[in-house]
Amino acid sequence: MSQAPSVFEQFESNVRSYSRSFPAIFQRARGSVIYDTSGKEYLDFFSGAGTLNYGHNEERMKRRLISYLESDGIIHALDASTTAKQEFLTRFRDVVLQPRGLDYKVQFCGPTGTNAVEAALKLARKVTKRTGVFAFSGGYHGMSLGSMSVTSGRSVRASAGVPTAHTTFIPYPVGPRGNFDSLSYLRNLLEDSHSGVDVPAAMILETVQMDGGIYIASAEWLKELRTLCDQHGILLICDDIQAGCGRTGRFFSFERAGIQPDLVTLSKSISGYGLPMALLLMRRDLDQWKPGEHTGTFRGLQLSFIAATEALGYWQEPAFEKSIKNKEQLLRGVFGDALPGLEGELDLRGIGMAFGIDMIKAGGYERARRIQQRAFQHGLIMEQCGREDTVLKVMPPLTTTEEQLMKGCEILIDSIRHA
Repeated sequence: MSQAPSVFEQFESNVRSYSRSFPAIFQRARGSVIYDTSGKEYLDFFSGAGTLNYGHNEERMKRRLISYLESDGIIHALDASTTAKQEFLTRFRDVVLQPRGLDYKVQFCGPTGTNAVEAALKLARKVTKRTGVFAFSGGYHGMSLGSMSVTSGRSVRASAGVPTAHTTFIPYPVGPRGNFDSLSYLRNLLEDSHSGVDVPAAMILETVQMDGGIYIASAEWLKELRTLCDQHGILLICDDIQAGCGRTGRFFSFERAGIQPDLVTLSKSISGYGLPMALLLMRRDLDQWKPGEHTGTFRGLQLSFIAATEALGYWQEPAFEKSIKNKEQLLRGVFGDALPGLEGELDLRGIGMAFGIDMIKAGGYERARRIQQRAFQHGLIMEQCGREDTVLKVMPPLTTTEEQLMKGCEILIDSIRHA
């Protein structure tokens, strides 16, 4: 007798995605462990696609949220001034901006990363009076119309249903086809008056392409790109939505290059607790908005401010940043020792606590899919990414213990060996 379809199959749209990769009904979570309704536990090497850098239900944040709720603290206030926002801005200034010599103003956008990207593009065009944007092959910036226009995936762009114009795509300096001299290509486009391409309003990039397959731009390349943008009056937008908040080892992914983007988008783990929140950081002189010119009903969820303020406490502890580096070395060592002995040519890429194992030369998508499914069956949640989803994406919470990391790596390596 066939089983009756679940309520999810009956009523939830076909657009659902992760529920197909993780076929379980989840009930609770703590730290780096998730439990389904049967009580089975799973190690989380997914982190809510980068939203849970501090783990699930982090104790200090949870207590602050409960206390705030019990005090009848205001929950929804649009962009009105509140004590919760005041506390967040003060701590963000003191813990993140000032120690790094960054003099950004902060815009609270709609609650998802794609809205921060939309705001960045819109502001860049307003300030420069230009319309074009340069973006990079392999980049992912969101699923609303403006952010889709600077996302390179054909299927993503096609889903818009209308032409996505005003973007010139540049090959990323590293990718599945090897290295590319994108700086020389950019110079030719910008310096040749007959290149057929106008100087753009902005250039948007991820310093580490996360969904693109964990491709890492070098610090030297980023410095030269910053110089090139300055020479031509192009605003540099760093999309740090997934690579920021410590994922690459420092709070911002661009810190390793010693550069300062003109605009920075943050979302995902900025709230600390998995609550919706998105920011646009901008140079002070770029804040040329008129009041209400980029608005949204949920551009200031107070619970997100409360959790985010508490999350920034991690960055007041030097040992926290050091622990990320230590865990990076652990992951690099474990995979570096194990992968050469496994079947096929496996390509390892990683920085901080974001690693990718590329199966493109070792069975491609089908094998990567089998590995992901086997790992899930054995209690490890992780996703695939990259051009054809050939990359196994390792992205645990930054607070994952070394013992948990070792256990998750053992499950993954065993899955690669037997899939």
